[in-house]
Amino acid sequence: MISGFANPQRFLGLSNWLLPITSVLAVLVTAIGVVWSLLYAPADYQQGETARIMYIHVPAAWIAVGAYTGMAIGSVSYLVWGHALGDIAAKVMAPIGAAFTALCLATGSIWGRPMWGTWWEWDGRLTSVLVLFFLYLGYMALRSALDETSKASKAAAILCLVGTINIPIIRFSVEWWNTLHQQASVIREGGPSLDPSLLHPLLVMGVAYLLIFAALTLAAMRAEIWKRSADAIQARLQA
Repeated sequence: MISGFANPQRFLGLSNWLLPITSVLAVLVTAIGVVWSLLYAPADYQQGETARIMYIHVPAAWIAVGAYTGMAIGSVSYLVWGHALGDIAAKVMAPIGAAFTALCLATGSIWGRPMWGTWWEWDGRLTSVLVLFFLYLGYMALRSALDETSKASKAAAILCLVGTINIPIIRFSVEWWNTLHQQASVIREGGPSLDPSLLHPLLVMGVAYLLIFAALTLAAMRAEIWKRSADAIQARLQA
């Protein structure tokens, strides 16, 4: 069953109709989320209008971590079962995840300036997310540095799995160390601490970001599959 789902041709058939649906939903949900969070959600009672940046920052952080987790799953499927689709997924998720991580870092810095009085603080959460960004860059650089596809895939997969040690550090950094970054307010024991008037638009934006990530990943995977197919045909013709 796993081999069936990991078949590139079957994936192309599935994504052929799934990609348009995902793209349309991404546009619709993003539009709803932006209007709700920026125009109708109330200002935070402590941070005022400044807190609205969380509707951009927090979902970006979720996708930044989630994309790397997806890369790790793809890397395992490639290293253990040799599924090319797992390698393709990991490869295309890297630049997308790096973009969301950069957005997370940028918006976090903008948010931190009025709240903390500084653009940057070398605390556990901020530093571990910065490390995540460098892991994305290192993964892409390693793949680009090796000409042979199989060697690049294996080396990058191993690097990706080594880097997963940073994921729990990001998650629990605000609990393990003293930090300016606030404690978790959505995914936490005892349920979210945010008022529903703030939580609901935030969750909608989270879904919007997820749909955007899914649409970008599906499109990039399709392009990579076609590229590898074209390269294989060209190699056979030149043999």
